[in-house]
Amino acid sequence: MNDRAESLPSNPLHTRRLSDKILLAFHQACDQGDLETARLLLICCEAAMRNAGQPMHERRRAAVTLCAAHERLWLLRNQNLVTADSWQAEG
Repeated sequence: MNDRAESLPSNPLHTRRLSDKILLAFHQACDQGDLETARLLLICCEAAMRNAGQPMHERRRAAVTLCAAHERLWLLRNQNLVTADSWQAEG
């Protein structure tokens, strides 16, 4: 039998959802300035959440999380616009 298969737990009790893992990778890509990878990971995260079949209250929370992730990506992509707008508003 495969050693790797034997070392994996058959029913892990404390595992993160796939969408949570992808979202962590999204934030890491943002932190590293890799915005194209972050964009692609966000698309993957949306697909994982759509296919998860979560209860309604979890879907609402997931929607808020996705909205915040989209906002972070937008802000990172448009930093110059946001900074220029803030500067003009002050002056």
